[in-house]
Amino acid sequence: MSRVANAPVPLPKGVEVSVNGAAVHIKGPKGALTYTLPDAVSLAQEDGAVKFQAAEGEPGAVALAGTARSIINGMVTGVSQGFEKRLTLVGVGYRAQIQGKSLNLTLGYSHPINFPVPEGIQIETPSQTEITVRGFDKQQVGQVAAKIRGFRPPEPYKGKGVRYVDENVVRKEAKKK
Repeated sequence: MSRVANAPVPLPKGVEVSVNGAAVHIKGPKGALTYTLPDAVSLAQEDGAVKFQAAEGEPGAVALAGTARSIINGMVTGVSQGFEKRLTLVGVGYRAQIQGKSLNLTLGYSHPINFPVPEGIQIETPSQTEITVRGFDKQQVGQVAAKIRGFRPPEPYKGKGVRYVDENVVRKEAKKK
């Protein structure tokens, strides 16, 4: 049985949680997020922390409570500290540049790629080969970073492409005659 749901989620200073039926609203200095609790999970706020309780006798309720706890914990972290994904471009002539509300990528194609920056996301390019994606919604930050990586995923022979900073690309050996 999972013990994830038993751990309370501590609320840092400046983060407010309000429950309206099954809807949980979390507001902090970086932004506000909403989550709908499953029917088998109940939430209680006490002593500056949020605690979760699974419904008795319902199949899968403990797993749902652990999942809800993890999602709420990510939301609390996001509205208080925020999330960040860093990408790097590997390849000759691969460049990234932010212009207004658009990320311009040169990735070896015959045309440049213009990626519009979604609302709630900040993209920075500290250098021509580095991209930093920041935001308060963990899912949205990961999705935007995955979309940017998807324009030119790293290939296995030379390792060229867009990759996460901590990503390990397994290289293949070239064909022999």
